[in-house]
Amino acid sequence: MTDASETPTVTGLPSGLSPRTPGLEDHEPVVALLAAHQRSVRGSSSVDPAAVASALTGTASWTRRQVVLDDAAGRVVAWASVHDRAAGRTVVDVTLVPDLPSGDATAAALFAWAETAALEITRLRELDGTQLDASAYADDERQRTWLGKAGYRHTRTWLQMSRPVPPEEGDPGALPGPREGVTVRRVAKHDDGLPVAQDLQTVHRMLEESFADHFNSYRESFPEFLQRLREDPGHRWDHWWIAEIDVDGEQVPGGALVSTVLPPDDSGIEGSYVDYIGVHRRSRGRGVAKALLHTVIADAAQRGRNRVGLEVDADSPTGADGLYVSMGWETKYRTESWHRDVTVGDA
Repeated sequence: MTDASETPTVTGLPSGLSPRTPGLEDHEPVVALLAAHQRSVRGSSSVDPAAVASALTGTASWTRRQVVLDDAAGRVVAWASVHDRAAGRTVVDVTLVPDLPSGDATAAALFAWAETAALEITRLRELDGTQLDASAYADDERQRTWLGKAGYRHTRTWLQMSRPVPPEEGDPGALPGPREGVTVRRVAKHDDGLPVAQDLQTVHRMLEESFADHFNSYRESFPEFLQRLREDPGHRWDHWWIAEIDVDGEQVPGGALVSTVLPPDDSGIEGSYVDYIGVHRRSRGRGVAKALLHTVIADAAQRGRNRVGLEVDADSPTGADGLYVSMGWETKYRTESWHRDVTVGDA
């Protein structure tokens, strides 16, 4: 969606800053930019260079409109991205180097550019409006201030949790098995290794129906869901699971979990990440969530990984955070969702 032949128009930029469309040469500078921002807020960095490459110029870039800013010395000092995630939902990311003197004015200009870009996408989708979805670390007062001034409102807080995985948890019987009447299996594959479409559709349906009563739920089409997850460099088909339950002697889908590969941490060891876990309403109270989580923990241990990460709503209506704590997860830091609803008539 980004046209490298055109220079993005960003009005209101302080003098000395020049906008342009990012290219392959910007990968390392943008990784360094994101890492510096994370260290300034959290004291450490967990930037995934492969994920940055995918979003910047790779498979995940075609659904984005992007701009980088160079200062007078040619240093990349900002990166902004508008991601057409799904019909009616647009993800906005704006990151600046911590030491940029004109940060306030620069952020204001980039958020204004993001709104314009999002509305252009909205018109192409022939929609009346979209929700702008931005995020901030809970301790990042600078970013939170910029979002507030740009018209966004803080809508939710998320716990970023991690659980260590000792090698012995990969041994048979080391973790509790599913309750009676519950089974967990990977999505089926064809002989050529590709997943069976019906199983993928089952995963999508389980997640859509499981989250129907959760915060900010909206319907994401199956093609959009599939394409978005496949854009993640950590995506693997053998990291998708379906939980089935016995209902009057018949096995029916009761939940699903999708995970990905986390890049190596400071010790050089990979981890697993739970992108989605959903338990259908008809399955709640039967230990389906625990069965799925024990499955991904055991899988991580068997692959030699050292941790499983996940994100959970701090105000989860199902009390999921309590379940995760009881199973060994700890909160490492908090992030926030900030939303703004815009309509085509705003432009």
